[in-house]
Amino acid sequence: MGKIFYIIGPSASGKDSLARELLRRFEGELKTVVMSTTRPIRSGEVEDETYHYLTAEEFEALKAAGKVIESRTYQTVYGPWIYATIDSSIDLSRNSYLMVGTLESYRQTRRFFGEEAVVPLYIELDRGLRLQRALDRERTQKEPKYTEMCRRFLADEKDFSAAKVAACHFPRVYVNEDFMTCADEMSRTIREVLG
Repeated sequence: MGKIFYIIGPSASGKDSLARELLRRFEGELKTVVMSTTRPIRSGEVEDETYHYLTAEEFEALKAAGKVIESRTYQTVYGPWIYATIDSSIDLSRNSYLMVGTLESYRQTRRFFGEEAVVPLYIELDRGLRLQRALDRERTQKEPKYTEMCRRFLADEKDFSAAKVAACHFPRVYVNEDFMTCADEMSRTIREVLG
C-alpha cells in the first residue's frame, strides 16, 4: 500500500522548494498531486503543473459531485481564494505521493485516507527568515501583492499556532534553516517508510 508524504508549513517556509528537491531525489518512486485553486496564476507558474486553476463555479461543481478531498477558503484582500485537493489522481494501491499543504489540508487528507496512509513532514522556520523569504519572492512578481503577502503571514500566526501544531502530534519537526540539511533529513524519513 502506498503512502502520502505530506509537507506542511506556513507560507515561505520552503515547502515548494523542498517538494521539488524530494521529487528529484525520489524520481519514479513518488508521484505528485497537483492541487487546485481559484486564485489567479502567478508569474512563473504553469497551468496543470503548479496548480489546476479553477473558477469558483468549477470548484462548486466538483464539490457537489463529491470529488473534493479537502478544501480551504482564504478571505484575501482580492476576495475569496479556494485551495483544494480533488479526488481524481490518487491511487494508493499502486503509488506513493508527495503533497504540500497547510495543517488543515493535512488533517482533512488524513481523515479521508486514514492516519496510517499519510506521513507528515512538518517544517518550521524562524518568522523573520520566513518574512524575508516571502518579501524576496514577492519582489520577483510582475505585480507584487505586498498586502496579500502580509495578510498570509499574519494569518499563519493563527493557523500555525503552537496549540494547533501540538494537536497534530507530529512525530518529527524539520527545521529549514539550511535547505540541504532539511532535505536530507526528510529524505531519510521517506526512505525509512518506503523501505
